[in-house]
Amino acid sequence: MRTLRDVWLVFTRYVGIHLRNPVWLVLGLLQPIVYLVLFAPLLVSIAKVPGFPPGGAFNVFVPGLVIQLGLFGAAFVGFSLISEVHFGLVERLRVTPVSRVALLLGRALRDVLNLVVGTLILVVLSVPFGLSIRPVGLLVVLGLQALLGLCIVCVSYSMALRLHSEDSFAAVVTTVTPPLLLLSGVLLPLTLAPAWLRDIAAANPLAYAVNASRAAFNDHLGDTSVVEGVVIVAVLAVVSTLVASRAFERAVG
Repeated sequence: MRTLRDVWLVFTRYVGIHLRNPVWLVLGLLQPIVYLVLFAPLLVSIAKVPGFPPGGAFNVFVPGLVIQLGLFGAAFVGFSLISEVHFGLVERLRVTPVSRVALLLGRALRDVLNLVVGTLILVVLSVPFGLSIRPVGLLVVLGLQALLGLCIVCVSYSMALRLHSEDSFAAVVTTVTPPLLLLSGVLLPLTLAPAWLRDIAAANPLAYAVNASRAAFNDHLGDTSVVEGVVIVAVLAVVSTLVASRAFERAVG
């Protein structure tokens, strides 16, 4: 119970800070909205090509944008932690009685909430373009986004505590995220890719998240891709949370 109370205290503190400066939510949504307006219309004609998944251009592209939002919205959160390290905030936390796990989960849940809210806004903005989705499918997508966000946020915080440098952190993130994005089928479905590219993408967890998101958006909740995506992302979320918790314990312990 004490850990849950500490998580709630840390969570509400960081949510309050975020609400006083909501510009990060706007900036996080800017890139997906640009893709929605300037790239998605190009897929209308491509949707007629053999091999393009069923459901229409926007019901194929917007689920990918959701995963893209989760990737970029969570991968860069480590910058804020590095800043706190430099200002000595992490060092001052050593004398507090707050659970070290709560220090991680409280701020991580703030970031997850930010992603879920951003996803809802993105979906609402996509409806006038032609997106259609049922409530149950939307709930599955939001749950998947929360798990994916928790996974990437924890990885980001772990790297931040290890690197302690904005330059090194930026180099790692900007090197890793583009291949993950391109090999996930976010921009174009991997069904259009050659066999060798699909084989490489099979090792990318984001590809399974994209497939699950598309199946949920198209009301195919019984599809095996939904189960695969949710299970893979959930397992990675648990592992990354454990790794990040140990990193916080070493940094603040």
